[in-house]
Amino acid sequence: MKCPFCSSENTRVIDSRPADDNSSIRRRRMCDDCGKRFTTYEKVETIPLIVIKKDNTREQYDRSKIEGGVLRACHKRPISVNEINQLVDDVETEIFNREEKEIPSSVIGEIVMDHLKDLEAVAYVRFASVYREFKDVNTFMSELKKLLDK
Repeated sequence: MKCPFCSSENTRVIDSRPADDNSSIRRRRMCDDCGKRFTTYEKVETIPLIVIKKDNTREQYDRSKIEGGVLRACHKRPISVNEINQLVDDVETEIFNREEKEIPSSVIGEIVMDHLKDLEAVAYVRFASVYREFKDVNTFMSELKKLLDK
């Protein structure tokens, strides 16, 4: 493992423990050259998942796209980074538990919205407004009414 500070390949593990409900291993490492410490995570490699986008193009699943969308929806809301990471982990678990090789982006968006709805109403409406491409105020209001009725 290369040191992220000095790029030395002379690093060693000083502590290992389970992380993320035993789905990964967290390792604390130390560089023998510069003495700095850093953390790495080891996860089981999964079958590559292909996302089918709205225009029917296909691309490899990228967790950072879900994280980015959720972070934008939660911007300036009282939601901790841990809650956001947990939400993305839950969404990812749900996606991979389907055991499909391809999944439409619309399904991923619905899963994210289901989880956001439980986490924070404003973040949910923000995400839904972009995801569902609200065209006018009436569409926005109908989504708000659905949220209030539940």
